[in-house]
Order: sequence, then C-alpha cells, then structure tokens
Amino acid sequence: MFSTRHWIADGGLASTLQDLGYAVDGDPLWSARLLATEPNAIKRVHKTFLEANAEMVTTASYQASIPGFVKHLNITDDEAVKLMTLSVSLAREAVDEYSKEKKGEKPLVVGSIGPYGACQADGSEYTGDYISQMTEEELRVWHRPRMTALVDAGVDLLAIETIPALMEAIAVLKLIKKFPGVKAWVTFSCRDGQSTNHGDHFGEAVRQCYEEAPDQLVAVGVNCSPPQHVSSLLKEANLTLPAPEVLPRVVYPNSGEQWVAGKGWEGRSAEWSYVTEVPSWLRLGARVVGGCCRIGPADVKDIASVVAKFSSS
Repeated sequence: MFSTRHWIADGGLASTLQDLGYAVDGDPLWSARLLATEPNAIKRVHKTFLEANAEMVTTASYQASIPGFVKHLNITDDEAVKLMTLSVSLAREAVDEYSKEKKGEKPLVVGSIGPYGACQADGSEYTGDYISQMTEEELRVWHRPRMTALVDAGVDLLAIETIPALMEAIAVLKLIKKFPGVKAWVTFSCRDGQSTNHGDHFGEAVRQCYEEAPDQLVAVGVNCSPPQHVSSLLKEANLTLPAPEVLPRVVYPNSGEQWVAGKGWEGRSAEWSYVTEVPSWLRLGARVVGGCCRIGPADVKDIASVVAKFSSS
C-alpha cells in the first residue's frame, strides 16, 4: 500500500481542536466526546488537514471505547457503537467533500485503535503499567468492540497506534486476524531511541509484529514520541526488518513539547527542528510521515512540502 511512494499523514486531531477553543484536555473521553457534542468540529479539522495536503485522516476514536461511551455519556451499548461508527462517517464525509474539489487519488480514512491505557485517562498509555495486570486475552476482548465497529463502518485501514508495549501490539494483531482482508499499521510510543515506553526493545518489537501478521501489516513505526528519537528508532528497525520497500515505515511523532500542569504545552523552539528532521527519516525508510500531539495543519503543510522536495530530488 505504501511501498511505492511517500505519503503524508495528518496531525494531532485533539490538539488542533484545543487550538480552536474546544476543551478536551482532562476529559476522560478526550476529543471523542465531541462525537456526541460537536461532530461538525471534528469534520472541519479533518478537512483542514486535507487542505494542508494530508493524504489521509484519522478517526476520532483513539480514546474511545464502548464501555467509556456508556459510562461517561450515560448511553446504551448500541448508541455507543453508533458514535464509533460516526467517527468513520465524519472522516469519510470530509474526504468526499474535499475530493469533489480536488482531482487525484482519494485520501484514506484511517481508523484509530489507541491502547487500553488511553481509555483509562490516567496517562498509562505512556508507561504501559497496566500490561503486568492484564492477560493477552483480556486485551483482545477489550479491543474487539471498537475494532469491529470501525471495520464494519468501512475504514480503509487501521492505525494501531501509540502502543506502549509489545504484548498489547501482539494481542491486537492476533485479533485483526479475525477480520481477513483488513490492513493495519502498528506504531509504538517510545521513551528513547531504543525502547518503547514500556521498555521493550523497539527493533525486536516491530520484528515480532511483522512476524505475527505479515499479510495484514502494511507498515510499522513510531508515533506520539519525541521527534529527536525517531532517526535512532528507524535505525533499530532497519536492523531487524525487511527493507522499507517490503515493509514500509510510518512516523508521526509529537512536537517534542511537554505538558506542564497549570501552564500548558512548553518547550517548542522558535526554529522548529521537526521539519528539518524529515529528510533523515525519509532516507531511513519512512514512507508515511505526519504528526501527532501539537502538530497542526500548518505543520503538516510544511512536512508535505519537504517530502515533495525530497521525492523530486
């Protein structure tokens, strides 16, 4: 799917919504609450990323789960499934409306499968501490309702993303085999240039993912991690994986900022180094490049420009 050329992913949906004035930080449903309260805002952000030259949009389902919707919105299971389906419909509508105005290849709708920890609203997606308290089967059972809803709603592929631990990635990849023909990528959240946030060796983790589901895995990589670690992580992956032409790499780190309680996001330099790193990632095999938290439409447009220049050189 991604092996023949470079692709531009979108950026951080929730942080872009925050920039527009929507209070999502600290909410147990995060941006997924807006599926119930402000769905058109989500579609507007999708379209804004497409207008910034993103070639795919990611559904607002990262911090969404059927139990979470039921608990925090006081709705039924069936109503929760409809909200999950709506996350796909909004992305598809944005793509369709954008495509009427633009010629060329239609952008993809990517279904976000965030980790178990993201839906606990306790920051554990950045540590994976829950892994020692759960079995692989429990993780599969928990992930299945969301995956089923996204697949049934017609996503083009799934993004199994911000995964802190190898065990959870393997659990989700075993689950995806229940949906023959569905394609996915897996991206880990990483704490340094060698390890996932839970401490698994990154090169070994992506190798095991590839071996687990070679027919359905279309890319592996890193997201929601400091951009300064990406080149080292790609080098680790290149030691354990087939060439990027066989298994493409996908990278969409965060901005490198840190969230400081009472102050907000801090640490972004005036001369943003993220874009200057992109050519290095492309040389190391990245085929899909975008952004995560605090990477907005203007940043994605900059990334697309750098990728276009690299591809034509």
